[in-house]
Amino acid sequence: MKHLFAVELGDDGALLAALEPWRAAEFLAHMERGREHIGRYTGLADVVTDLESARSYLVSYADKAATDTGRLYGIWLDGLLVGGVLFRTMDVAGGLAEAGCWLEPAAVGKGLVTRAVRVIIDWAVEERGIHRVEWWVAADNAASIAVAKRLGMTRDGVLREHYPHRGRRLDMEIWSVLAPEWRAAR
Repeated sequence: MKHLFAVELGDDGALLAALEPWRAAEFLAHMERGREHIGRYTGLADVVTDLESARSYLVSYADKAATDTGRLYGIWLDGLLVGGVLFRTMDVAGGLAEAGCWLEPAAVGKGLVTRAVRVIIDWAVEERGIHRVEWWVAADNAASIAVAKRLGMTRDGVLREHYPHRGRRLDMEIWSVLAPEWRAAR
């Protein structure tokens, strides 16, 4: 499938592009393939359960893009939607954004999230003037913590039993990178 505006994430056929409401069926199919894996640490798999909820979720991010309070991007590998990255929140005036991600199992271990998040942090810092990018992650999500480390983020602390998820409360680590650190590392 062609993308009007896409960023190549390397020479492996991976693309990063806006994940828009008209892609709801594709998003739902992706969620069905990865639901159990994606749902281990995030509520996304429990929110996107049918075509209506998939579209509603994508519309919510289209609204955030329109109001400059968030962004949502899909990651495609060989034409198949396999994951995504986002700014769950974005406060341009305050210079703060929270980045996040998800992947279906077939896409794990290829560096896709790290490459995609680098692209969106570059954009946020250089184009939008974001000063602090946060990464909130369940304390037992080793893969996501590894991404934060690869991105040069610093672990700011732990919110103990902060996130209620599927009948338990997860400790959440907060990692961050500041614009001067991001620029210096590049």
